[in-house]
Amino acid sequence: MDNIPISWQFGALGVLLLLSAFFSMSETSLMSLNRYRLRHLVKEGHRGAKLASALLAKTDKLLGVILLCNNFVNAALATLSTVIVVQLLGEGEWALMISTTCITFAILIFSEISPKIIAAAHAEKIGIFCSYLLYPLLKLLYPVVWFVNLFVSGWLKLLRVKVNFSENIQSLSMDELRSIVTDAGNFLPKKHRTILLNLFDLEKISVDDVMTAHTLVETINFDAPLEEILQKIANSQHTRLPVQEGEHEEIIGILHLRKVMAQLRTHHENNDLSKESLREIITEPYFIPSGTPLYTQIQQFQEHQQRVALVVDEYGEFKGLVTLEDILEEMIGDFTTQSPSRTGSYRQDEDGGWLVDGSSMLRDLNKKLDLQLPLDGPRTLNGLILEHFEDIPESNTSFKIGTHVLEIIQTQDRIVKSVKIFP
Repeated sequence: MDNIPISWQFGALGVLLLLSAFFSMSETSLMSLNRYRLRHLVKEGHRGAKLASALLAKTDKLLGVILLCNNFVNAALATLSTVIVVQLLGEGEWALMISTTCITFAILIFSEISPKIIAAAHAEKIGIFCSYLLYPLLKLLYPVVWFVNLFVSGWLKLLRVKVNFSENIQSLSMDELRSIVTDAGNFLPKKHRTILLNLFDLEKISVDDVMTAHTLVETINFDAPLEEILQKIANSQHTRLPVQEGEHEEIIGILHLRKVMAQLRTHHENNDLSKESLREIITEPYFIPSGTPLYTQIQQFQEHQQRVALVVDEYGEFKGLVTLEDILEEMIGDFTTQSPSRTGSYRQDEDGGWLVDGSSMLRDLNKKLDLQLPLDGPRTLNGLILEHFEDIPESNTSFKIGTHVLEIIQTQDRIVKSVKIFP
């Protein structure tokens, strides 16, 4: 190489550094590609994404051609740098040490660390660009890569390492999906992100968490006089009401107010509306077991074409009522039209504390008031307080649960009616 001008040799050295940088960037960018984003681009017909996906489907071949070329270039760099140093400084141990030190430093800075940092920061753009060059290069060098990988495969079998690149994208767990949605940031509107997170939570929430407790359910006593029943219907805030009858007040069905209005129109002229005519329009009650997950119940509502379900425990005792709207509110948030029994259950006092009904659901309080009340036990504030004291506390009793200070404002009929929660 004595006949080659030293300037040309330095130029060749720069070209080899650039080639080494290219292969380093290729390796890092392609390995860092978001496989789900890549799959999306492939479905849209992006040619570069198709090439990148094809390369990643044969990761062993891809790494083979990148490392084969990169090591060849780095070996050429070491040889050329030695030749240049010998020409400039002569032969000797010091010349070889200087050559090794300089080329190692140059490779680290210009061909390894800097390119890989850039590739990791812009993986998609660089990875897809590199695919246009690597794909034909792999076709060209495939025999050599195949031969080298024979030894690699044999060595891996000797180490009993199983490798399978047939599935680049593994299935995600619910927690992993939740993390992806949470970290979506500006790519997903806050409202949409909240709805998706609520959907994931349906798997962990049961009907007991959203139902209206049986003590708060508005019902019709069918043993009462007809005038009292009609008055109850006229003052109701609901479209469907459970009907009770008998000494044990068993629920015999659901009365739809729209059907009642139709009966009133039918019997208006003759004024002969009776309990029997009302009984004809009472539909069969739809009972569900306590503990049913919400994601299961919403499917059951669809299959049975129902909107109201009565929750019963293992003994068949009526525990509460859950509606399709209750589940939808868990998914998309509260509706603007709610019954008085579900609104106004809390209000803020002058000193910043919250006056809360004892019947309030703990999940609702945590969500709406940004509290940290425990959810692994009772589901209502009254239940949480009774469990804490193991007795019925007196009014004006203050205590602490977790990080929150609570004060009993009113107790009545063995339950806590009103509580003040301090911030």
